[in-house]
Amino acid sequence: MFESIGWSEILVLAVAGLFILGPERLPSAAAWVGRNIRKVREFASGARDQLKGELGPDFDELRKPLQDLQRLRSFDPKQIVANQLFGDDTNGTKQNGFSATAQPSIPPVPPASPAVKPDPPKPTSGERPQIDPDAT
Repeated sequence: MFESIGWSEILVLAVAGLFILGPERLPSAAAWVGRNIRKVREFASGARDQLKGELGPDFDELRKPLQDLQRLRSFDPKQIVANQLFGDDTNGTKQNGFSATAQPSIPPVPPASPAVKPDPPKPTSGERPQIDPDAT
């Protein structure tokens, strides 16, 4: 409900309420707001329970498109990329069908020994040295 309100905004509202209402009326006003929010939540949950009781199994079918819309509304591409790159795979199977815990069945290939090149012959006087193509 208050997802977009941070602690700094709540602090600003409390300070503004302190100046507007004064220190003697602020606690009673905060209690009044808390009671009314609780009543609204109770009314909403009661209406949802009543609707769920009347519709029965059709309620879940009605709720699914609303949940899909809510998921689209809270779409965060940064979070999705971070989950794909750094997220923990809880069920062990990735979206591409490969298991995260499966080890490859191909045995690792031992590293090849480096090829030893013979030293090039030393140039005689007046002869140009050979050019090493790997060095250029």
